[in-house]
Amino acid sequence: MQSLLNKKIVLGISGGIAAYKTPELARLLMQEGASVQVIMTDAAQQFVTPVTMQALTGNPVYTSQWDNSISNNMAHIELSRAADAIVIVPGSADLMAKLSLGLADDLLSTLCLARDCPLLIAPAMNKQMWEHAATQRSVERLSKDGVTLLGPASGFQACGEVGMGRMLEPSEIAEQVIAFFQKKTLLGKKVLITAGPTFEAIDPVRGITNHSSGKMGFAIARAALEAGAQVHLIAGPCHLPTPLEVTGLITRTNVVSAKEMHAATLAASDCDIFFAVAAVADWGIAKPAKEKIKRNGKEVPNIEFVANPDILLDVAKTAKTKGGKPHPYCVGFAAESTNLEKHADEKRKRKGIPMIVGNIGPDTFGSDLNQLLVIDAGGSKKIAKAEKLQLARQLIGLVAKKI
Repeated sequence: MQSLLNKKIVLGISGGIAAYKTPELARLLMQEGASVQVIMTDAAQQFVTPVTMQALTGNPVYTSQWDNSISNNMAHIELSRAADAIVIVPGSADLMAKLSLGLADDLLSTLCLARDCPLLIAPAMNKQMWEHAATQRSVERLSKDGVTLLGPASGFQACGEVGMGRMLEPSEIAEQVIAFFQKKTLLGKKVLITAGPTFEAIDPVRGITNHSSGKMGFAIARAALEAGAQVHLIAGPCHLPTPLEVTGLITRTNVVSAKEMHAATLAASDCDIFFAVAAVADWGIAKPAKEKIKRNGKEVPNIEFVANPDILLDVAKTAKTKGGKPHPYCVGFAAESTNLEKHADEKRKRKGIPMIVGNIGPDTFGSDLNQLLVIDAGGSKKIAKAEKLQLARQLIGLVAKKI
C-alpha cells in the first residue's frame, strides 16, 4: 500500500545539522509513492549536497531563484504550482522567522510565499533558539497563517544539550505527511479504542490469554488520528509503538487483565465512537495463587474460572441517543471459528450495538493483512483482503458516514 501515490512533494531543505536526515526522508516519501522535488538553501548545502538529493530522487535539485533551466525563468512559480504540498525539513529558526513575516530573498522562501498548496515545516534548532520569544512569535504567526508544524520533539541535540527543538525522525515526519493527506472525516470527534489481548493470572508466572497482536486495533487508532479525531487507546499486553504519538492527539493507557481494561474503558467512555477491538478473555481465575504453583509429579492443579465483565455490553448500556444515533456509536469485533456472519450478527444484537466487524479467516492473528465483514442492521459488507491500515481507513470512512 502506497499512501502517497501520485502525490508531488516539494522537499525544502534549510540550513541545520538535522539536514543530514533528509535523504532518508526523501526515500521514505518515495516508498509511499510520492515524487520528490528538492529545493535547497545555500546554508543547507553545507550539510548535504545537491548531488546526493538528485541521486536519491531522480529529479534535478534547485538551489537558486536565478536558475534559468526553468523555461520562463520563474522557478518559484513553476515548482510550487506542480506541488501537492511543500514540506520544509529542517525548518531553521531563520527560515521560520522569514516565512512568518512574508520575507522572500531566496528560492525557497520565495517559493513558499508564491505557493497555492499547503506548507508543512519540521522545526529543528537548539533548545534556547526554540524557546526564544522571537521563535515562539514566528510559530504563532505561522500557525495563524495555516502552516502545519511537524514537531519539534524533546531529546538529545547536536550541541550536546537536551531539550525541546530536536527535529522529528524521518519516519515520524513521513507518517505525519501521510496523515495530512487523509480525509478529516472525524475532525473534532473523540474516539475510544481497546486493542490487544488481556492476560488473566493463574499465579505470578502463569496465565491465560487470547490470540491478538493488537495490530488491527492500533491500525484503527492511527486511521482515526489521520481522520482528525482525538484518540484514547487502551492496550492490553503488546509491544506495538503508539501511533502518531508526536501529534499529541492520542492518549494510551496500558492494562493487563480484563477487569483493568473494563475499568479503564468505562472511565473513558465519554466519547463519540467506541471500537471494541481487543480480544478480551471471557473468563478469569477465581483465586490466583500468590506464589508460583509447584509441579508435584502428575498432580494437576484445580483451577476455578469466573466470568469477566462484558466491556462492550457495559459501554453500550451507557449509550444515549444524540441526533437520532446512539452516542457513543459502538463498533464491536468478532473472531469466530465457524459461521462468522451468523454468530457475529447474533453478537451484535445481543450487545445492542449498531455495528460489528468480523475477522475473516484463521490466519489474521499477528498478520499485517486481514479481511473484514462489516455487519449492521442494513446487512453485511465485505472489505477485501488488504493491509490492516488500509482496512482501518476504509472502516473509519464507513463509521464516519454512519454518525
